[in-house]
Amino acid sequence: MTCIKQIFTKKPRIKLVTIRRFFHAELVRHESPGLPIVHHSKYVCDLPENHRFPMAKFPRVLHFLIKDQVITEKQVWAPDIASKDLLRCVHTEEYLKNFINGTINEQEQRRTGFPWSEGIVRRCRYETGGTVLAAEVALQRGLACSTAGGTHHAFPSYGSGFCLLNDLAVAARYLLDFHRRKVLIVDLDVHQGDGTAFIFKEEPSVFTFSVHCGKNFPLRKQQSDLDISVDDGLEDEAYLSTVEAHLPWMLETFRPDLVLYDAGVDPHWEDELGRLRLTDQGLYQRDLYVMKTVVSRGVPVATVIGGGYSRDIDKLALRHSIVHRAATQVWKECGM
Repeated sequence: MTCIKQIFTKKPRIKLVTIRRFFHAELVRHESPGLPIVHHSKYVCDLPENHRFPMAKFPRVLHFLIKDQVITEKQVWAPDIASKDLLRCVHTEEYLKNFINGTINEQEQRRTGFPWSEGIVRRCRYETGGTVLAAEVALQRGLACSTAGGTHHAFPSYGSGFCLLNDLAVAARYLLDFHRRKVLIVDLDVHQGDGTAFIFKEEPSVFTFSVHCGKNFPLRKQQSDLDISVDDGLEDEAYLSTVEAHLPWMLETFRPDLVLYDAGVDPHWEDELGRLRLTDQGLYQRDLYVMKTVVSRGVPVATVIGGGYSRDIDKLALRHSIVHRAATQVWKECGM
């Protein structure tokens, strides 16, 4: 557990209703009364055969949500590609130039886990745009979920661990700079959000909270505002108790204007890179608890799917759709 930023105030809680006339979106769905889902067909790109990253999961998440009648197509918003100006609020000019133009050397590519291509640049920019749009929509509607996102290992000047642009950091910085919103990042991916922690280590208006497996990647951890390192093999009940012991306190003390929730499914017992022992039901209860706890306090939530690794793409996509299913339940129960 780390030291906590000295940023807490006694200001009265005021619920603001923001009427937005502009979204970073190719397609908006103002007419739909259902939970907003943010998706783009360009969340994917081609990778070498047998590459470890499960790129095909993103369209399958949306497929199963529609197939199982969790959502309809009328609920699906499409983001704009993240502009260079938007990315500059987090990433360095030199890194963006090299990343976008393809002047990334082999060592840097090995650190990210991806060979460079125009396709990978495009998908990462759309994915980042999706997280920004989910945050914008959540400010207006109270809750919104992307079908991608959670690239929390990307640093300002380099990518790492399958993360090339830090979508959570870009969205949080955008909300802070253009909307004057305080942001709590709840990162429940099994891996510590080291890039996000580093980016906001001296920013009092963004609070980073990470529950992660201590003996997992990254080997060298950064200091989040609150880090909870858990042991290998942790199961549903103990994991949920850990989250329950800290989330309400952060909401009451930090008093965020919006929560960005990374609902990584790699704590699952079948995950190839996880080392924890959560079940599908455990993930569902986790997601339900986080969103209900936040929304019940009048704080908007935008969710991303985070990490999840399996050779069985359909099983993995169904697992990633747990957060959208839990969000749909929250949407109904809270009368949103």
